[in-house]
Amino acid sequence: MRETRLVFLGTPDFAVPALLALHEAYTVVAVVTQPDRTGGRGQKTTSPPIKKAAHSLGLPVLQPKKIQDSGFLAQLTGFCPDFLVTAAYGRILPVEVLEVPKVAALNIHASLLPRYRGAAPIHRAIINGETESGVTIMHMDAGMDTGAMVLQESVHVGLFDTAGDLHDKLSPLGAGLIVRAVSDILSGKATRVRQDAALATYAPPLSPEEERIAWHAAASSVHNLVRGMNPQPGAYTLCRGERLKILTGAPGPGGGPVCGQVLSTAGGVILVAAGTGTYRMEKVQPAGRKPMTAAEYLRGNYLPEGTVFGA
Repeated sequence: MRETRLVFLGTPDFAVPALLALHEAYTVVAVVTQPDRTGGRGQKTTSPPIKKAAHSLGLPVLQPKKIQDSGFLAQLTGFCPDFLVTAAYGRILPVEVLEVPKVAALNIHASLLPRYRGAAPIHRAIINGETESGVTIMHMDAGMDTGAMVLQESVHVGLFDTAGDLHDKLSPLGAGLIVRAVSDILSGKATRVRQDAALATYAPPLSPEEERIAWHAAASSVHNLVRGMNPQPGAYTLCRGERLKILTGAPGPGGGPVCGQVLSTAGGVILVAAGTGTYRMEKVQPAGRKPMTAAEYLRGNYLPEGTVFGA
């Protein structure tokens, strides 16, 4: 029987388990990822995690600056793929690319479609306080995450799960589902379930403005924002004009006269008044420093009760 040939498109850590699983089950003939980036101290060049994984497997890597480039399209066509599989590649593929594979162009999307279409489904699910998320394997079309669904599986989201925790649940789940989806399509067992557009919600990229905690919000919303921004980019507040990232904490009852006011620092935690309820900071990160417990922060910083965050 002829080998099943795949081209894999992905960029971050989320996509690595899927590449490894597909490489083990089928013939991955090429990997496409975003260009290397230069930045940070010393202007170091950083390669995408998928590039590193592909090199460890001995796979050819393409890093087109423009996905619409005719030279890239010719390269892609030359690999004669049966399937294109994408996982957090980071770019919308034009129709000409989607038409290259002989069998199907599939996407691993980190949500229960049609909910949370878009670039940041994991972060948005946590920020919105969802108790359920999942992975959908879908056929790609010209729209943004609008194609027919092949497989879908859900996971529970705990009250204290962060975006990082949910990422670590969904990444291996997606790897298992994509291998199943390819197998089901090849055997003729796969179904194509149309998405109900009336149920669609969207997960746009996070903006820098959203990282700042709004203390007039309910404590539960503050908690969800902190979880949804952990580990990156991090939710923050201002303390005497300097950024203080809040990494972990918990909502609670009570309140205070001023939103963002420090009510107590007893027991090594920082209790802050929110719009409704209170929020207990447990782990923080001052600007330019490493993460630390609230108790460690209090030992090195004067923070009297009555201090108001956000100014």
